[in-house]
Amino acid sequence: MPLQELVPKIDNRRYQDIVAEARTRIPRYTPEWTDLNDNDPGITLVELFAWMSDLLLYRLGKVPELNYLKFLELIGIELLPAEPASAEVTFPVLPTTTEPYVIVPMNTPVSAEAVGDDRPIVFETERSLIALTAALASVQVFDGYAFTDVTVANTEAEDPFPPFGPAAADGAALLLGFDYNAPFPEVKLDLAVVFAAPRTPSRAVECGPDSVPVINTAEVLWEYWSGSDWRALSVLKDETRTFLRAGHVVLKTPAKGKMAKLPVNGSPQLFWIRAVVKRSAWDSPPQILAIRTNTVAVQQAETARDEVLGGTDGEPNQIHALANSPVLPGTLVLEVDEGDGFVEWTRVDDLYGSGPDDRHYVLNRTTGEVRFGNGTRGAIPVANPENPGGNIVARRYRFGGGLRGNVAAGAIKTMDISVPGIAEDQVGNLLPAAGGRDEETLQAAKERAPATLKANNRAVTAEDFEEIARRVGTVKRARALPLHHPQFPDVSVPGVVSVIVIPENDEPNPMPSEGTIRSVCSLLNRTRLLTTEVYVIPPTYHEVSVTAELVASPTADLGIVKEAVHEALITYFHPLRGGDNGLGWPFGGDIFFSRVYQRMQDVAGVERIERVIITLDGESAEECKDVPVPAGTLLFSTTHDVEVHYGFEE
Repeated sequence: MPLQELVPKIDNRRYQDIVAEARTRIPRYTPEWTDLNDNDPGITLVELFAWMSDLLLYRLGKVPELNYLKFLELIGIELLPAEPASAEVTFPVLPTTTEPYVIVPMNTPVSAEAVGDDRPIVFETERSLIALTAALASVQVFDGYAFTDVTVANTEAEDPFPPFGPAAADGAALLLGFDYNAPFPEVKLDLAVVFAAPRTPSRAVECGPDSVPVINTAEVLWEYWSGSDWRALSVLKDETRTFLRAGHVVLKTPAKGKMAKLPVNGSPQLFWIRAVVKRSAWDSPPQILAIRTNTVAVQQAETARDEVLGGTDGEPNQIHALANSPVLPGTLVLEVDEGDGFVEWTRVDDLYGSGPDDRHYVLNRTTGEVRFGNGTRGAIPVANPENPGGNIVARRYRFGGGLRGNVAAGAIKTMDISVPGIAEDQVGNLLPAAGGRDEETLQAAKERAPATLKANNRAVTAEDFEEIARRVGTVKRARALPLHHPQFPDVSVPGVVSVIVIPENDEPNPMPSEGTIRSVCSLLNRTRLLTTEVYVIPPTYHEVSVTAELVASPTADLGIVKEAVHEALITYFHPLRGGDNGLGWPFGGDIFFSRVYQRMQDVAGVERIERVIITLDGESAEECKDVPVPAGTLLFSTTHDVEVHYGFEE
């Protein structure tokens, strides 16, 4: 028997309902009571009774919710903390700088302007940066036969270009020319290879212990011009896996004075470094948006140091709060002085496994609260009479996060501290920041709880795969396709599960980055059955557009109605916020023309709809016909052709 039938009905009456019900019963039980106006003393007593009953019913109605939240606590469900956004920021060097390079320290703060009166959105560099004074003055592409100057395309970074030509044949090369008036220094040259969007693998990623690394059979050698020939450069790191994805390439330049200048394809005398294709084995020739020097990853976070939380008093379960939150994971260094000097304590997820002598604490990342043990589970910090009010110190922690960090391209442009030699007016991010997410809502946690409890950290059913994939911070939606092999989409393959993941961002067709896909893959690989073959794949989108002719009511503004209808259609087909329930367009959900009509008809000011044509991937369907959508795919839209006029114009 379904438990829903046994759920007790909660009295949801309120003050006005109780007063109205009492008034209707008075003539039946006390017909002699004829004055039912508000000035009657009896009505005053009725209203007092209704007010007190309303309070009681409200408190009783909260009991089921309280029990549910306590149950969530019991099974370990907590609200997922906010996640910080990340971006790549370029720090150009002033050409008048006399030094060959400038060091931008780790955790250097840069900020973007906030909307409204909110405080600026602060980002910090994730590592130190060696910013070269030598400027990247020319970018040339050699396709094996001729040179093409792509300096303007690389500078403007509006449209992608092939770094090795349209064929990327053996012998093709990408040449980078540096302008510098002194001998080129011996440094670690960091080159950021930028794609037009977070690079999504062109094929599915298989989850398994031997398949996680990206394997690319193409071979590219980095060389420098010595004055007489091209000589090999040491590659210290290649995150791009040979221009397969966005990332950094770190090269070790030769000793000072070894590099020589050379004019290439009409350029002036420059120092040249090139990447030459020794073996071309890409699925398709690489396309990059730009290649940048003096660029480093930043994260929407701020660093706090030597913050005094207070003093210990010897009581069990002491709680102290950090001044800032949410706290980034793994960044808090907490020390306690119990009289013998400051000693670092260890953060744990909970104190259930801690002994009475274990110097452990629990951190609530969202609120910044630090909780110590009770002497049985976790040690109690001893009071320090020499420093009673300040023997708990957070030596270092980082805080930040939220959707507000997903700022636009070029928004991160203000340096909060001055670094001598950096051209502060030219600092900026080429691409928008991404990955920021607000704290999980209570409703989302309630929806996640049943799936989490059912999965029990094991991926067996399709729902298990989807729930575990959504644990990755940037994943908003996930869809598991049992028996679906990416290389054989039309054949049911036993033992195979493909998981589609969609990140949370503001794009009309959100695509996961390779980092997101591999994070999901790593998590699923730890929870899948040994015999299950798992693939994580990006979504497949179909672009939909609607051509509509509407008649507006005589009192409506045509411009406002047109904009509202257009926005309603954009939202309706959105993969994250669309669909009939507002939770995202369903995977493989067909387009029903009647619901499209209804969505437009519900817009204020629309009197009637005269004509609607739905176009999917450039092919228009017949009027008043539903449009089928391939299974496992999604829709998105960027523009709709909406015409609005008044009825009396006919």
